[in-house]
Amino acid sequence: MSFERVVAAADGELVFPPGFNVATQFIDRHLAEGRGAKVAIRSERGDVTYAGLVAGVNRCANVLAGLGTARGDRLLMVVKDSAEFFYLFWGAIKAGVVPVPVNTLLRAKDYAYMIANSGCAVLAYSPEFAPEVEAALAGLAERPAHVLRVEDGPGGLAAALAAASPDFTAVPASPTDECFWLYSSGSTGHPKGAVHLHRDMAVTSHFYGVQTLGVREDDVCFSAAKLFFAYGMGNGMTFPLWVGATSVLLETRPTPESTFATIERFRPTLYFGVPTLYGTQLQALERLQPDLGSVRLCVSAGEALPADIFRRWQERTGLVILDGIGSTEALHIFISNRVGEIRPGSSGRLVPGYEAVVVDEDDREVPAGEPGRLVIRGKSTAKYYWRNPEKTADTMRGDWLNTGDTYYRDAEGYFYYCGRSDDMLKVGGIWCSPFEIEGVLIEHPAVIEAAVVGTPDAEGLIKPEAWVVLAEGRRGSDALEDELRQHCKTRMAPYKYPRHFHFVEELPKTATGKIQRFRLRRSGQE
Repeated sequence: MSFERVVAAADGELVFPPGFNVATQFIDRHLAEGRGAKVAIRSERGDVTYAGLVAGVNRCANVLAGLGTARGDRLLMVVKDSAEFFYLFWGAIKAGVVPVPVNTLLRAKDYAYMIANSGCAVLAYSPEFAPEVEAALAGLAERPAHVLRVEDGPGGLAAALAAASPDFTAVPASPTDECFWLYSSGSTGHPKGAVHLHRDMAVTSHFYGVQTLGVREDDVCFSAAKLFFAYGMGNGMTFPLWVGATSVLLETRPTPESTFATIERFRPTLYFGVPTLYGTQLQALERLQPDLGSVRLCVSAGEALPADIFRRWQERTGLVILDGIGSTEALHIFISNRVGEIRPGSSGRLVPGYEAVVVDEDDREVPAGEPGRLVIRGKSTAKYYWRNPEKTADTMRGDWLNTGDTYYRDAEGYFYYCGRSDDMLKVGGIWCSPFEIEGVLIEHPAVIEAAVVGTPDAEGLIKPEAWVVLAEGRRGSDALEDELRQHCKTRMAPYKYPRHFHFVEELPKTATGKIQRFRLRRSGQE
């Protein structure tokens, strides 16, 4: 069986075959290349070969077509990391339906908003999330035409798949046709549906997955970050499928214990985490001794990785962490460290296929070393936000994407994160990065995590205020506050030290691990 692949031209651009439907490249191609018997997915529920994956995807495409879905209809997915996630996502794309995987940690009001906002024709959900999803449905005046429970037994998705044909010819499409959506984390309001195109997953898989990270066919990829958001989708699904590697799935919430157990059992070669998890894993390594010998490389994104966590992880495990920055709108990482080219505390340098500029308030490029707003350009960026023209105009500026992050670039092309643009502080008339202060705080042995926000003092002047999660066995006290203040004053410009401290059990975060500083600002003012 012949198969026409996406190829890279001499100028580095990807060339797509006629009638390009991205599912054929990520799914069907593996049978044509003789990979049918190879394991594609591993989890506690068993293995799925590439042949089984193709059959599952085709059966799901037939199920959706049999429901009478039309091209462009949406399939909203509240589905755990599982083989069924793959079947639904790729089956929808093959059938011309737009899959919309969403955060499985949300509440009924969030799902009600997404169901209504997307106008989905089909809703699929895992039974673990039934209480919130069914409560959302109960409160809606207009329900989706079809609801699928992703479970075994009569009436569940498994029975529907078993009755469907394992053959399906993909609906023809093009690289710039709309393909799937991802809702943003909604850290400052309602989530926004970022509309992605058929080419986008191929672009991130080729330029970051292969050219930057070096994912190979013999790799086994394990992402603690879940499939429902952009970072986890690349790590745990599109990158391994692009090269014919194997994906390891963890259905439950990632904890130090569950991630270490998964690594020991399934022996991944690539491990993808987020800074918060690396921090808690380091704490767990004080009492656990997991075998991490299969891992050749670790990756971090979701929030900038503090240099101290990088150093402690390398000292404790012998492994380096490649930190990078990506976004839902860009689909995956567009600036990254590389093996042999790592600057702790930096997000790294540009991924091939992308451009980035640091600009001032008037959109003029600033000199190296000067902080400004980061804007990027690449072929994986979302086309627009669904039903949100104002945010689209603010974020998607022609070919350029306004990331909303403050960065500076050094003379060698390494980019350094300073915080979200609306998180920057002006202390004593000088701009100050909350991330810099947080990085210094976690160098103290008593501190596991920290978040810094600006709070007006008695004179109405903005001063740094710190919210701190302490290491196990440590307790907050006036003496510790004084110790942390002195720690900060001796490691950075004295005016940057936090004036007040709050010791808390945990910090508010989005599903991707980003600290929601706006909630701390609000809490500090109450």
